[in-house]
Amino acid sequence: MLKEESFEKRYKDGDTPWDTGKPDFNLIHAVTSMSIKPCKALDIGCGTGNNSIWLAQNDFDVIGIDTSEVATQKAAEKAADIKGNCTFLVVNFLKQNIEKAPFGFAFDRGCFHTLDSHEERRHFAEKVAAHLEKDGLWFSIIGNADEVRHHPGPPQRTAADIVNSIEPYFEILSLISSQFESNRPNPPRAWVCLMRKRNNDCLMSK
Repeated sequence: MLKEESFEKRYKDGDTPWDTGKPDFNLIHAVTSMSIKPCKALDIGCGTGNNSIWLAQNDFDVIGIDTSEVATQKAAEKAADIKGNCTFLVVNFLKQNIEKAPFGFAFDRGCFHTLDSHEERRHFAEKVAAHLEKDGLWFSIIGNADEVRHHPGPPQRTAADIVNSIEPYFEILSLISSQFESNRPNPPRAWVCLMRKRNNDCLMSK
């Protein structure tokens, strides 16, 4: 089963432990404490829209994308009554481009880390850079391989996995150990990474 099909099935079955029903505190902290200004924003792997909606409520012009039609439908329903500009699209980010690029800010919570190979992760980073304007920011929340687990959880990546994949396209502004927003008693550990697009020409990937 393809990953897209697997996620669609899990959304249909309600098997989505990552969906807390609220925005991730790491995103809130980054935007508010680092003075990330409202701009056109892309939420990659938006799920049911918790983070997209929070950004829109804080004056960002947001496009949320996901491969799951079920998830984006739920996101659109939740966003129907909010004050803010928020649109949801069914898109495979690795294979398609977003017409409204460039964006000033890109966000993903648990999307980058689903890619198993270095080549896939580097391609993802290249795609993010191609969708950002000059000096655009990417904020990513990634499963942390420093956690020893005895239970299921998000995919885990090392700091080296992150650095090796993104450095051709991004300058790392901060990389810290944190945890995911979670309804679990012991939330999974996470890497929280803020990056700025390098000032080299980056062509749209086909």
